[in-house]
Amino acid sequence: MYEFLEADMDLILWRHADAVDGLPDMERELTTKGHKQAAQMAAWLNARLPKNAVILVSPAKRAQQTAAALGRPFETVKKIAPGADAMSVVLAAGWPDAGGCVVLVGHQPSLGQTAALLLSGTESNFSIKKGGLWWLTNRVRQATQQTMVRAVMTPELV
Repeated sequence: MYEFLEADMDLILWRHADAVDGLPDMERELTTKGHKQAAQMAAWLNARLPKNAVILVSPAKRAQQTAAALGRPFETVKKIAPGADAMSVVLAAGWPDAGGCVVLVGHQPSLGQTAALLLSGTESNFSIKKGGLWWLTNRVRQATQQTMVRAVMTPELV
């Protein structure tokens, strides 16, 4: 664990784990592999997340199941459902003013586009592997805001 400075914010963009194909899209469930991926990543995250981390989750069943692996309370946020644009994701997270740590459990391409936007200032198609995450930090140093990558993880690396 580390201490946050007053204006620091961590944003974790966690893509849902492997899910079955099919329709309706919002009802797709995790596969056996997906449940394993979610559990692996949740264990890794729980060892590092502050106790007061805010967890925001897409209403899609696969995202809900992924977040449930954390064993922590979370809030369902329609603004980060499949098809969300990067700016909607940024606004839902409260970046960078919310402070503390926010975990967003959502979908591609939204999460990859959000990572690109926050790191480069433009939406691009960064890819986040199923069950994987990007951990970004916004910090203020000498009156300058900086966005940095704290970690990029996949379930296979846990």
